[in-house]
Amino acid sequence: MEGTLGTILIVDDDENIADIIKLYLENSGYSTKRCYDGKEAVSVFSEYKPDLVLLDVMLPHMDGIDVLKAIRKDSEVPVIMLTAKGETFDKVLALELGADDYIVKPFEPKELIARVKAVLRRYSADTQSKEELRFDNIVIDMNSYTVNYNGEEIKMPPKEFELLYYLANNKNRVFTREQLLCEVWGYDYPGDSRTVDVHVKRLREKLQGGENWQIETVWGVGYKFEVK
Repeated sequence: MEGTLGTILIVDDDENIADIIKLYLENSGYSTKRCYDGKEAVSVFSEYKPDLVLLDVMLPHMDGIDVLKAIRKDSEVPVIMLTAKGETFDKVLALELGADDYIVKPFEPKELIARVKAVLRRYSADTQSKEELRFDNIVIDMNSYTVNYNGEEIKMPPKEFELLYYLANNKNRVFTREQLLCEVWGYDYPGDSRTVDVHVKRLREKLQGGENWQIETVWGVGYKFEVK
């Protein structure tokens, strides 16, 4: 990452699109590498160790969803899915599997760069505040983007962590799904309220709560991190 804003792996079987994305990103200060099929992407990812992956859904040999699964076995590096307009794409499934965002093609260069910057900004240690939250059996450390639960570190993608931290940092306050979308994903995020539901579900699967805290659903309103 030294000398650049970040390293980005571009995975798209359309070489022309990959070349255009490469041009956009490198003109904006990023270093890139391209690959054109799913199996190659998994291999290159392990060697290249990028800061972010732009991953097309429809790929030869191994589709984007399977590539995402392979990446998430060993890494929490941010992944932005690329999908063609009108293409069948299960956004909820992608989010459940750990995608951080998705972009519909064709897209404007400014939109692509803005999304990349936003995801990397959230993931970057340079922008993490030096704060740690503790509640009986859980430690949520914004400095290292780690969660220690019942004595063990729990791996989670940046968006899951940020949602958990935001709720816990505003304990006992109820937020609507729309408020959480704005605060955690950003005002320009194009997703819908199901995004929040998916991430809360994933958090609950990893964290069963504690003696004095719980992620609660407030029916008809939204969610809160309740501390007794």
